[in-house]
Amino acid sequence: MTVSDLQLVVHFALCSRILTVLFQMVFNSLIPDHRADAFQAPQLHSLSIGDALLEIVLGGFSRWDAQHFLFIAEFGYIYEHNFAFLPLFPVSLRAMAETVLRPLQWLLNLHSRLLLAAVLLNMLIFVLSAVLLYQLGVVVLQDRRLASLSSLLFCLTPANVFMSAAYSESMFVLLVFSGMLHLEKGRPLISCILFSLSTAVRSNGIVNAGFLFYSQLRHCSLYVRHKLKVTEKDSYKSWFNLVLRSVLLVATGIVMIMLPFVLFQCYGYLMFCKSTVNPALDIPQPLLQLARDKGYRVPDKDSMLPSWCHHRYPIIYTYIQDTYWNVGFLRYYQLCQLPNFLLAFPVVALGVWAVWQYVCADPWYCIQLGLGCRKLKEETEEDSKPLSSFYRHRLFVYIVHMTVLLAFGICFMHIQVVTRFLASSSPILYWFTAHLLQEVEPGHLAQDSTTSPLPYKFGIFPRNQLTALLWDWRGCSLTVRCVLGYFLLYWFLGLALHCNFLPWT
Repeated sequence: MTVSDLQLVVHFALCSRILTVLFQMVFNSLIPDHRADAFQAPQLHSLSIGDALLEIVLGGFSRWDAQHFLFIAEFGYIYEHNFAFLPLFPVSLRAMAETVLRPLQWLLNLHSRLLLAAVLLNMLIFVLSAVLLYQLGVVVLQDRRLASLSSLLFCLTPANVFMSAAYSESMFVLLVFSGMLHLEKGRPLISCILFSLSTAVRSNGIVNAGFLFYSQLRHCSLYVRHKLKVTEKDSYKSWFNLVLRSVLLVATGIVMIMLPFVLFQCYGYLMFCKSTVNPALDIPQPLLQLARDKGYRVPDKDSMLPSWCHHRYPIIYTYIQDTYWNVGFLRYYQLCQLPNFLLAFPVVALGVWAVWQYVCADPWYCIQLGLGCRKLKEETEEDSKPLSSFYRHRLFVYIVHMTVLLAFGICFMHIQVVTRFLASSSPILYWFTAHLLQEVEPGHLAQDSTTSPLPYKFGIFPRNQLTALLWDWRGCSLTVRCVLGYFLLYWFLGLALHCNFLPWT
């Protein structure tokens, strides 16, 4: 990793966050808010001039699910549907609002400080995530230029607005990329801790346990193929010790990764199924009134137990997804949801395309679960172009990970959520897109251009591979214009729609 690459990624990511805030403010001022039938956190504090000013500047980042996170950070888990949102992100917001931003309490009330904390925290986290994606790309792809271009594309992610708003996507992607990087560097314990924290942010962090399992499986496979060159007796002992150590590590890691989610479900069970709460005494009256008006369930020791308390496995999270959000197998497949399917089509197409290209490069290697030897098709004399680093053997587990997420998202989730779901969980989206750009436009990306200045229209950005393509837009191929057009369109459109309570991904 060179210093210029690191500076380039940090600079581009920071500029991306600043422009996101500015465009959000413009769109939120020019476009009237839609009257959405969505949860609105009640305002129990008197508003000062500072609160009103902050609402003008950052108010667009408190829409939709951001209201849930801000409400939980301010009041805790009071309503049943609050348990669809895991606690690490709102707890972090409250900690930051009560420590770093506490000197602003004379100017901003708690709700405003929580919103400010969310934007500042996500801005810092996003920049760190871009750097981590670059470092992960260098290790996995073994290609500095492809890793750099991937990180630059991450700065223009189609899930842009969710990386700055009071959502948990930025924190999740930071922990996931960091966990992946430490596992690639042979630090499974640190990786397990980071993956465990990601599960405390979003429930799909549980899937990351597959990385730990696969790393140990591959380690055992390599040991058998290359390291087992001693007597039969010693070989048996060595094999037994290796398997035992791997099994213990995987079992411990899976427990660590799942523990935050399990503890959160236990907390929900105690709150609603073993409740000792008297709402009249323990919950502020405005919140109780909102619950009565909207039909929200609150903990109450004297009320009937919720139906999920009687389930064999009383998991509040799955009950909420099923009852409140109608999440289930193929439930979203309705004709009226066709616009949302079209909205998710680009990221689904990119995901399927990435899997298809990787598998077609060496189908037998994929059938062997990536445990065999990689045998890519030989280059022909007519095509002396070297094979892209996207086809390296270390990407196999990342391809499987994204395939699982993509299949789950298509079959079970609200389809429009797949865009931010994949963009905040898998590096493959950015690696494959960068691979496409390099494959189609090798001329534009052939020379390292990080040192020469760009024309004044791009003066705030240092020249790089991505801005070179954007500057020569008309000279680029149709594929490049479609891919970059998709990233830029969703970058801007997401801000314009989401920040005004209009439906988005």
